[in-house]
Amino acid sequence: MLTPLFTQHYPRGSDAFNALIEQDIRQALEEDVCKSDLTAMLIPAANIAQATIITREDAVICGIDWANACFRAIDADVKIKWLVNEGEKIAANQLLCEITGNARALLTAERCALNFLQLMSAVATQTHQFVMAVSGTKAQILDTRKTIPGLRLTQKYAVTVGGGANQRLCLYDGILIKENHIAAAGSISAALEQAFKAHPNVSMQIEVEDLDQLKQALDAGATSILLDNFGLLDMKKAVQFNEEHFAGRALLEASGGVDLSSARAIALTGVNRISIGSLTKHIRAIDLSLRIK
Repeated sequence: MLTPLFTQHYPRGSDAFNALIEQDIRQALEEDVCKSDLTAMLIPAANIAQATIITREDAVICGIDWANACFRAIDADVKIKWLVNEGEKIAANQLLCEITGNARALLTAERCALNFLQLMSAVATQTHQFVMAVSGTKAQILDTRKTIPGLRLTQKYAVTVGGGANQRLCLYDGILIKENHIAAAGSISAALEQAFKAHPNVSMQIEVEDLDQLKQALDAGATSILLDNFGLLDMKKAVQFNEEHFAGRALLEASGGVDLSSARAIALTGVNRISIGSLTKHIRAIDLSLRIK
């Protein structure tokens, strides 16, 4: 199975993980608060308040560390009691946490904290749905680089919380030779030859659009191949050809137009991986609510 790349490079609780959260929160608060929160200033400065966060729908919770950091960036003494764990499946109307702190601070940090929780929980929830759809097969669910600008790593973390794995974290993290690269290089074999020569120790994948290109890629030494918009029958043929003629040497990954209604049928063709851009691109925030008591 493919190890989620995020957890390799940014294990939860590590300096790298904490630095990512700090960067996200700093940018979010600079965007939202800027010079001051004019509305929160209407509340007496010394007032202490209690608040709760609940969910309005079923979800997989993700982003607890980000939410904590939002509140603590405004009030270092805030007390937060979580009643659920990161990655836990939660039910509609469930109480997620109880918060006690400076009233102004809670109101100022509210939107920032909820934005991260809602977005990240949406990604984790959608990923979990796809993971469940292919359960019992050998196929693994992967994300793509189709992420919200500035939140690439944050969304990829959420994918891992939902049970998925990461494709490349970014362009320097590996090679993916697509149709435009092949066209510019002149051929599949030429593109692969240059890639092997330039970066022999880097993860490498090539995209093919039909069975003839699959054969070309395998003949040229490819060990990881992206089957772009293949039909189910051609996916099965690709898996069979790889196994019969190349002893299953190449990992085969299906991509293009995958949704929950088609994911299991794709997995049953025998492909190793299914990459899905909608995990991080076509998402709807989970409905969460913070209320001051």
